Amino acid sequence: MSAPADPAGPPTATTDSPPGTAPDFTAPMSRRQVLQALSGLFMGMFVAILAATVVANALPTIIPELGGSQSVYTWIVTAELLAMTATVPLWGKLADLADQKLLIQLSFGLFLVGSVLAGAAQDTTMLIVARVLQGAGAGGLTALVQIVMAAMIPPRELGRYAGVFGAIFAVGTVAGPLIGGVLVDTSWLGWRWCFFLGVPFTLVAMLLIQRTLTLPPVQRRERVHVDWLGALLLTAGVSTLLIWVTLAGNSFDWLSAQTALMVGGAVVLLVLAVVVEARSPEPVIPLGLFRNRTVTLAIVASALVGIAMFGGTVFLSQYFQVALGYSPTRAGLLSLPLVAGLLVSSTVVGGLITRNGLWKRWLVLGGVLMVAGFGLLATIDAATSTWLLGAYMVVLGAGVGMLMQNLVLAAQNDVAAAELGTTTSTVSFFRSLGGTIGVSVLGAILAARVADGLGALGGGAPAPGGGEAAAPDVSALPPEVVALVQGTYADATAELFLVATPLAALALLVVLFIPEKPLKTTSGSQRLAEEQAPARSGEEQVPARSGEEQAPARSGEEQAPARSGGEGSAPAPLAH
Repeated sequence: MSAPADPAGPPTATTDSPPGTAPDFTAPMSRRQVLQALSGLFMGMFVAILAATVVANALPTIIPELGGSQSVYTWIVTAELLAMTATVPLWGKLADLADQKLLIQLSFGLFLVGSVLAGAAQDTTMLIVARVLQGAGAGGLTALVQIVMAAMIPPRELGRYAGVFGAIFAVGTVAGPLIGGVLVDTSWLGWRWCFFLGVPFTLVAMLLIQRTLTLPPVQRRERVHVDWLGALLLTAGVSTLLIWVTLAGNSFDWLSAQTALMVGGAVVLLVLAVVVEARSPEPVIPLGLFRNRTVTLAIVASALVGIAMFGGTVFLSQYFQVALGYSPTRAGLLSLPLVAGLLVSSTVVGGLITRNGLWKRWLVLGGVLMVAGFGLLATIDAATSTWLLGAYMVVLGAGVGMLMQNLVLAAQNDVAAAELGTTTSTVSFFRSLGGTIGVSVLGAILAARVADGLGALGGGAPAPGGGEAAAPDVSALPPEVVALVQGTYADATAELFLVATPLAALALLVVLFIPEKPLKTTSGSQRLAEEQAPARSGEEQVPARSGEEQAPARSGEEQAPARSGGEGSAPAPLAH
């Protein structure tokens, strides 16, 4: 067992080494130095998350001005999310092979170019392309920020910083629509500043990272092979599946020839990706990760938590505006209890995990609270008071806050340092994938329920199957119709959360089976150095892949490091 970590901060690279000397990557950093090094990462992450949601309340203004049709309405939102989800695994794999600081700056560069092009867009096609670039950059940041944190900070110390990351993720997700509404309503700014706003913050983040972030150099490897074919097949398969989920129920029926073609194509592409990945020496997503029980369960639970995180914010916002009749700005403000619950639970629990090293109890409590939050929200109607809604959202937010980042922490703690990149990005990928699919499927359920409930309204109702019609403008409807519309949307939203409740219960069940292992007290950089250190016999040690057993040492030879996921906080000392 390793010695406890220095309470002043985790052991990692110092940023103030004397001129002309290499940084000491084993010296402890103070908490101030860690926060300084992470400041640029956190700022960039917040801006990237904000970009995904800030257009929600601005689209009704953007679409007419650019001459777009209702069919591109959804694509402006989903193009960014699709690109982010599909590219996360590739960024994670590159992080295990290339300079992580360079990759972060490249991610920022893509996001910056996309933001400038989106703000200057003259038509919807240009805007969608710009959103794809934004998404590709955001995918890199989503994976790389957590990977760099794991490289710098031991799992035992990571709780408090992961809590801050989770809080930033939550605030960016929920605050986006509110900020977008304010920018659109401000005459001297307008919708283009929904995209331009992130440009100066991105530049500042890039400067901070260049000045404050110091990472150990990546060990030069000969004949590095990146599985580009596997990455292409995986990206194409996932993108086809996500596009189908986005379009089904809107552009065509769920049971249709288009569905059969797209789902069949996605399955073929993904099967081919698995075949290629299984044969590749450097797969984008190593299949061996799924032999690790902790990683597999964390992936499943993260996908279910993604549904809670994205679905809760998207459909609650619509409930506030349509069922309760609030403006977009007030709807954003009414979402603050969800942010508060997530913010407090994420930061407080992160600190407690760092203090006592126990984490599974918080995952279980988070699962219980998430189930309770969905169950309570399943009881809402058009007459539910905002105070009661706020209490329900605090419960849901607290549950998600305890689960989201701590699932990543559990997975990072149970793999070899050489696989931190792919493990982190894989968990994040499935969380985003779950959120994207969940929002689309739950949205289809909501659209069908509303179409049935408003059938008597004729032209005022959404088209069956959720087609092209927008939600009714409650302020423009007669009083006798308003009550029907609000009641229908309220009942449909409650039914939505009722459907989500068993999914939350399944996430809780999965969490119960995750084994609790002591949090390691050495950083990812230190663990990687130990894994790559030459053995006493002069032979180079090879870190075991996740889920693979090491061959027993032959008589008189030294043993290789313990396999990923082994007990204890650090690799066992070599024994003769």
